[in-house]
Amino acid sequence: MAGTKTYMAKPGEVKQGWWVVDGQDKIVGRLARDIAMILMGKHRPTYTPHVDTGDFVIVLNCDKVRFTGRKWQQKTYTWYTGYPGLRSETAADRLARRPELILHDAVRRMLPKNKLGRKMLSKLKLYTGSEHEHQAQQPKAIDLGA
Repeated sequence: MAGTKTYMAKPGEVKQGWWVVDGQDKIVGRLARDIAMILMGKHRPTYTPHVDTGDFVIVLNCDKVRFTGRKWQQKTYTWYTGYPGLRSETAADRLARRPELILHDAVRRMLPKNKLGRKMLSKLKLYTGSEHEHQAQQPKAIDLGA
């Protein structure tokens, strides 16, 4: 098998596209799963694990996503403040305070936990309304989270 070579993408070689997703009435976990796949580049045949081959994703209506079951009351988000003890809030409280953080944390936890994962996460643009400021990039609409 001397003639067979596995293709490995090089940084800067992959043309990154822009996608726009409407998050209204989408389930958080299913939407986050599909967004993470696009950010990592696993939707391409040229996916390479150590290179950022993913696309940019714009999510509109982040405040209208939904959970199944009783997660609005039962799911809690905790974080460390630097002082003893943890702060926590329920998903319903987070929706009222900063609704885009619900989808941001769900996607962040599905990406690699390293420098490359942080670079992928920076390509996620979240908006609570139905307007965004990336018209110049000519994003294509895609239906995710089905």
